[in-house]
Amino acid sequence: MMLTERQREREMGKPLFETKQEKSRLAYRLYLLSMINGIFLVFVYRASHVPGEGEDGRWAWIGLFGAELWFSIYWVFTQFRRWNRVYRQTFKDRLSQRYENELPIIDVFVCTADPTIEPPTMVINTVLSVMAYDYPPEKLNVYLSDDGGSDLTFYALLEASRFSKYWLPFCKKFQVEPRSPAAYFSATPEPLVNPSQAKEFLSIKKLYKEMVDRIETTSVLGKVSEEIIKEHQGFLEWGSGSNPRDHPTILQILIDGRDPNVVDMEGQRLPTLVYLAREKRPHHHHNFKAGAMNALIRVSSGLSNGQIIMNVDCDMFSNNSGSVRDALCFLMDEENGHQIAFVQFPQAFNNITKNDIYYNFLKVISQIEFPGLDGEGGPMYIGSGCFHRRDTLCGRKYSKEHITEWETQDNRKVDESIDELNERLKGFASCTYEENTEWGKEMGLKYGCPVEDVITGLSIQCRGWKSVFFSPKRKAFIGVAPTTLDQVLVQYKRWSEGNFQIFLSKYNPLLVGHGKIKVGLQMGYCSYCLWAPNCLATLYYVVIPSLCFLKGTALFPKISSPWLIPFAYVAISKYTYSLLEFLWCGGTVQGWWNNQRMWMFKRTTSYLFAFIDNLLKVFGFSKSTFVITTKVADQDVSQRYEQEMMEFGTSSPLFLILATIAMLNLFSLVGGVWVVIMSLQTTVMAPLSLQFVLCGIVVAINLPVYQGLFFRMDKGRMPSSIMFKAVFFALFACIVSLL
Repeated sequence: MMLTERQREREMGKPLFETKQEKSRLAYRLYLLSMINGIFLVFVYRASHVPGEGEDGRWAWIGLFGAELWFSIYWVFTQFRRWNRVYRQTFKDRLSQRYENELPIIDVFVCTADPTIEPPTMVINTVLSVMAYDYPPEKLNVYLSDDGGSDLTFYALLEASRFSKYWLPFCKKFQVEPRSPAAYFSATPEPLVNPSQAKEFLSIKKLYKEMVDRIETTSVLGKVSEEIIKEHQGFLEWGSGSNPRDHPTILQILIDGRDPNVVDMEGQRLPTLVYLAREKRPHHHHNFKAGAMNALIRVSSGLSNGQIIMNVDCDMFSNNSGSVRDALCFLMDEENGHQIAFVQFPQAFNNITKNDIYYNFLKVISQIEFPGLDGEGGPMYIGSGCFHRRDTLCGRKYSKEHITEWETQDNRKVDESIDELNERLKGFASCTYEENTEWGKEMGLKYGCPVEDVITGLSIQCRGWKSVFFSPKRKAFIGVAPTTLDQVLVQYKRWSEGNFQIFLSKYNPLLVGHGKIKVGLQMGYCSYCLWAPNCLATLYYVVIPSLCFLKGTALFPKISSPWLIPFAYVAISKYTYSLLEFLWCGGTVQGWWNNQRMWMFKRTTSYLFAFIDNLLKVFGFSKSTFVITTKVADQDVSQRYEQEMMEFGTSSPLFLILATIAMLNLFSLVGGVWVVIMSLQTTVMAPLSLQFVLCGIVVAINLPVYQGLFFRMDKGRMPSSIMFKAVFFALFACIVSLL
């Protein structure tokens, strides 16, 4: 009997994806071995040269030994993220040949929370970009969760639903990339070459501009006009007493994908589009984004019930219309797909400067560390740009015997009207639905942690599942990175606080993962969970050696001592490897230096406050909060960001710490050198050489801080109050150290 083409393809056993291991593992492991030897010799020196009882600098020496011990332990944790790197490649052509008529139904969740921080025009660009996926529209369903409960966002989505009838056929006809209208028209300002294409280009661009003008005009007014309210009955959901924290469930199906007669301007079916603002009441905890995601899981189960769920933040538009098929190559692979719970794509940003002043791009994480976690069983779930199996999010454990039967047909009831469907689904998003259930515990995203995505992914992996990290050449999702230092530090404070909270909870990777996931993956998780405690050792290292240099107390070997060699080797090797790694990832030397600066800034501020907040939670003095990073910036801030000038501008306690450390090291460096010069003995400097170098490096790293304190006159400079306080605290510390 003759084999069909599909049967022949399967007989050949060609996979839908392949995995390649990093080739340079031997050189990397030799580097590790040499570093371990160097660290061991540093410890030998520290243990054998402790100042005697009553000698000057004894406790400073012991503290430095403790800091170096912590750095070494943490460094070991970080190496598990690099030990076994793997890189993936998908074969979408094979997927199409085998399963084009059997592709599963997919539900896409887009989450927003505040129309002032996350403008409606940005939200709908993300929605339109995922609606235009290269995927059968009748099998694609897009849900927008609006935790701000804003009629402005609803109006913007209503406008987007109308514009999609023109935008989707335009994208598919001309193979447009990216499929966010704002990103596309920004990257393609001029009409296409072909006259007929140019005509359509100008027409669709005009429609888009008119839509944006209407939305922005309404946003500026702060309310929807009576004329607009009459256009759709959905606006009646916003009663006179409704506010973002107290309102019933608002659910509107704007495009009913069940109806084959709902088509675009070319007569092709449209994806389902749903607006949801879950019920909010003052006396019910809404559990932030995790609660919104769980409400979407339940509501979608009553409408489309797609077996694959993709979620994306409202500021991360789809930059690659084929990413949905990339994900399916992993999930539908005949040999290994049944083991994979979710496919995580990296985060990328379209407003990164050449030298990435705030290290927003996270190059090393996306190109080195996550592939390393992938080799140990899979990356963590980072909350956006991720494709999940619905049943794994709902608590199903992995079983070798279980075979997924993909639902390829749309079995939704068409005889139920939209109004009836709206009312039936609203109950799934009520405040009381989760009472006395396993939602937030064993079902859906986990509650009780600012980084609910991380513990959710960890729990899935501990149930036997694997995950996959995939970074295609054309980035799958692109967002907007923070443009001020305050935004970056606050964001890292939330992340590090949540990660450390995991370490202190029952979800500690070493406890919950024991015997369930690989040791390397446990260590990889811990390397992120232990961000916050790094603040203690880092603060000690950037303060105490500098003060001891000012006082003339030596904490390191003399420059002529053979014990200098292991210290020099460890420092030079680590930072040389770090630089080469950064350059391999496509960074610049200046970008690497900016990364080192941000490494110190985060550890001495964000991680410190995260560490303190976690201690307060342990003793019951604080509760979890969720901070949304603003996605908009005024023109002056944007201009300074593009010029790679650090943005201070506010009297943040984070900046007070940065400025105090900067001034303390400057005073210590100047004062210490002055003491050496006045002594007229060059031998005085010999035992203090390494402290001089360390203090000098800290001063060099803080050059933007000094500029912000003393030399800049723009609005992005350090406030005067910060300058006076920092100088006072730094001088006070220096004077006390000399007593």
